[in-house]
Amino acid sequence: MIDFSILADHMDKYLLGFGNTLKASLLALFFSFVLGVIVAVMRISPYKLLNWVGTVFVEFVRNIPLLLIAFIFFYGLRFNGFLAGTFALSIYTASFIAEAIRAGIQSVDKGQTEAARSSGLTYIQTMRYIILPQAIKIVIPPLGNQFINLVKNSSILGVIAGLDLMYYGDTIAAKTYVTFDVYIFVAMFYLILTIPLSYFVRYLEWRLAKSY
Repeated sequence: MIDFSILADHMDKYLLGFGNTLKASLLALFFSFVLGVIVAVMRISPYKLLNWVGTVFVEFVRNIPLLLIAFIFFYGLRFNGFLAGTFALSIYTASFIAEAIRAGIQSVDKGQTEAARSSGLTYIQTMRYIILPQAIKIVIPPLGNQFINLVKNSSILGVIAGLDLMYYGDTIAAKTYVTFDVYIFVAMFYLILTIPLSYFVRYLEWRLAKSY
């Protein structure tokens, strides 16, 4: 049987870790989305330099472990654990978001881009007002999956003393000499974050399908 006294006795630490996990996830979600959009636009840019920079970013970041990126910020740049983990999450997730949005952009009829450019809009204006709003709607399902993965990947903060759920789970387990029960409660707090997000993504998919 699960010992619920562990949860009651260490609720303050669980809640602190939960709050830091939520904070890191929200910050990383925002920054990864913004960076992902920028990189996606660079990837399909007619300017070769921008295209090359976007491609190098995606191929480099996607093909190295998230933990290694976190170590670069934590040990190499001397950021504290929370900032190192949040920046690593943002950059790592942005590479996947960029590819999803790029696929969405490419699925939009090219005639719309040509019409926008011929009407006098710049490349950036065309992307901002015409193409990106349509592309993002198309890729809501994969974006939602990336955001859910981001929340789960936030456990990387525990490895670099990021004061998240996993970090406090480790400290509670070390103090109580109990592992299974401690991490069951850690998993419960992660589910509090991921299940509502999953249902929200499904709702957006339903609304999108209904509008079509």
